[in-house]
Amino acid sequence: MSLLSAFRHALETAAQTLLLEAKCDQSQAQRVELILNVDKDSSHGDISTTVALQLAKLTKKSPRAIAQELQTFFTSNSEADAILREILTTCTIAGPGFLNFTFSDAAWKQFSCDLLTEGSDFFKSTNLPKLKVLVEFVSANPTGPLHLAHGRNAIIGDVLCSILTFLGHDVTREFYINDAGNQVNKLGASLKIRYLNCLGIEGEIPEGCYSGLYLKDAAENLFKEVGDSKKDENDAFFSAYAIDAMLKLIKKNLAEYGVTFDHWTSEKSIHQSGAVEKVVAELTARGMTYEAEGALWLRSTDFGDDKDRVLRKQDGALTYLAPDTAYYNYLLSQGYDKLVNVLGQDHHGYATSRNASLKALGLDTSKLTCLLYQLVLMKKNDVYVRMSKRAGAFEQLSDIIQTVGRDVARYFYLNRKADAHLELDLEQALKQNDENPVYYIHYAYVRTESLLAKAREAMPELAGFIDEQLAGNTSSATLTTFPKTAESLIKKILSLKDLLEVIGNNNQTHMLAYYTYELASLFHNFYAHTRIIVADDVAATRDAIVIVCIVRRTLQLCLDLLGLSKPKSM
Repeated sequence: MSLLSAFRHALETAAQTLLLEAKCDQSQAQRVELILNVDKDSSHGDISTTVALQLAKLTKKSPRAIAQELQTFFTSNSEADAILREILTTCTIAGPGFLNFTFSDAAWKQFSCDLLTEGSDFFKSTNLPKLKVLVEFVSANPTGPLHLAHGRNAIIGDVLCSILTFLGHDVTREFYINDAGNQVNKLGASLKIRYLNCLGIEGEIPEGCYSGLYLKDAAENLFKEVGDSKKDENDAFFSAYAIDAMLKLIKKNLAEYGVTFDHWTSEKSIHQSGAVEKVVAELTARGMTYEAEGALWLRSTDFGDDKDRVLRKQDGALTYLAPDTAYYNYLLSQGYDKLVNVLGQDHHGYATSRNASLKALGLDTSKLTCLLYQLVLMKKNDVYVRMSKRAGAFEQLSDIIQTVGRDVARYFYLNRKADAHLELDLEQALKQNDENPVYYIHYAYVRTESLLAKAREAMPELAGFIDEQLAGNTSSATLTTFPKTAESLIKKILSLKDLLEVIGNNNQTHMLAYYTYELASLFHNFYAHTRIIVADDVAATRDAIVIVCIVRRTLQLCLDLLGLSKPKSM
């Protein structure tokens, strides 16, 4: 058990003891939250906790009284607490009952050794329940290439899946293909006109259909394959060909972006299976539908929706709600503990109506989460680019990757909270200096590599130790002294464990992007104020190199979770 885990365990044990003495239900005690203080105000200590405030609600005692009892626990002469007393310099109470702890040099040495010897395992929790999770993301209509806004959906979902997998959950990545409905018919009609154009037959794309140039490419490819033999085919043939062509392009774009999926679920196949009609029939049998104005309506207002929703339109066509209900009805039967759907902000009412239809089936929707993100704007020379599939005026995701590179494209989408508007400034994205956050983070990582190489060259006696760290063998991790300039850096690294757990619960992947940038900044500051290679002092150099190795490993983990590269040089 790492020292930080042991410290948390000691606090939780003390909390349970107080609850037992107060004859409270111990199961109500929450996991103790430890807040690592990176402020320069030393009065706040190195680490603090609000556990006294949590316990006060359960014991009916004042938070300060609880804090005093916990303080006594950590300052007693009990032999059982000897180890903790060795690593603590002070334990003070502030405000209404905050406990602030200041650690000794021995503690910082041990924290550093734990980080290096455990590597990425340090950041994994052994007491987290392992969940079966499905994340549905991107799910773009296959009526054209992925554009700029789809990238935000893709990177949020991809990074969330990576973090959940790292935490030990069983994660499935799902792409739901909207390959049914009127939009597909319009796509087929549009491609047929483009194909006939290739045969010299004039024709204009009807209003409301798809006029993008990407369909010209698809039509030319079709013409090369079949010549004029398909000129009398119906729109259904052209719809199927267009969908297949667009899906191949979407998969290619996502692969370039580093995004993969486990399942590709077709809406059309759900219709063909009879599941959609079956779920509509069940809703009707339950008395959850009614007919009005020639349409079939769901009584969704009975389940929290702001209005009743149409399931079947006057012309007999089903709305999106019917197949989506069938789809999630199936997913809920598969034993998932958590279902996350990443959607654009324009779908803000979707979760309510979908959950209403599922509740109408008698299902529990507590496992469903909709993660909404704001749309994306892009500037070129201070001019905003307008995106529209049907008009063909948009920037394809592949264009962005080719322009700024995959790393910048990926990081950019996490550079704001999901529900905040996002603006891509191509000028900033192309800069090779500290104004570009990806450059700044990569420079920190490359700097660790450079320092290790210089240390190996300057002190050959450290070469074996450095090689062990690069190879992942950390059994020899010890410190003679702890560099005081590294305290804020190590605190930041220690906090990653709790941060990843928080993201696993709240799905806010931007927090990891922010964290990685802040870690890079702290390392640059450490480098500026610390002599890494100390002439004629192997021990001091080795101690500094241990810190560099810890940073390198932590940056590696962050870059891997973000899906960014780890350059050797810049």
